[in-house]
Amino acid sequence: MTGKAVVLLSGGLDSTTTLAKAIADGNEVIALSFRYGQRHSKELVAAKNVADFFKVKHVIVDIDLSMFRSALTDKNIDVPENRDEEQMGSDIPVTYVPARNIIMLSVAAGLCESVDADKIYIGANSVDYSGYPDCRPEFFAEYEKMINIGTKAGVEGHPIRIMTPIQHATKADIVRLGKKLGAPLHLTWSCYEGGEKACGKCDSCQLRLRGFEEASYKDEIEYE
Repeated sequence: MTGKAVVLLSGGLDSTTTLAKAIADGNEVIALSFRYGQRHSKELVAAKNVADFFKVKHVIVDIDLSMFRSALTDKNIDVPENRDEEQMGSDIPVTYVPARNIIMLSVAAGLCESVDADKIYIGANSVDYSGYPDCRPEFFAEYEKMINIGTKAGVEGHPIRIMTPIQHATKADIVRLGKKLGAPLHLTWSCYEGGEKACGKCDSCQLRLRGFEEASYKDEIEYE
């Protein structure tokens, strides 16, 4: 697969592995990150470090989602900690940011049209995840249809595809793929909190730690 691709890059394990996959697929890549009012900037620092590692163009877009109710945009809402797998899958957690992927994919589609890219890569996952509705395969299938009905590129016969290469992978699978592709997993940040070290207690940290353990690799980032 060759061409040009926009890759949504949060700076975490999943998006970094997805970026590595987009490059391995032979694409010319633009990494796209967002400063959206999230509770800390550690992930944006990680995203920059990852983009620099791969020597790809990195665009950071400012959008203010601070009015959207979420533990990731409001420090007055506690991030859930020490939940087991059953609890994580029981509901849509307070770390869900309303319409975040809808908005970010729209910006990515606009960037695709502007730079003649024909693919958007996103590190969404529906196996080891926290129940977000905008990470499901059916969401991306329908969103891709919408993009290609509502864009000049799509109407003129140059459809934009949404690529979800780790959609059905476990966290262990993602770690293994990242290692295989030489992704700098040691530069990534997955924690919902913004401390000096990852908390090791939030859903994202726990899923990440379990993934590294099951893949038989040491997670090289520091934890509290």
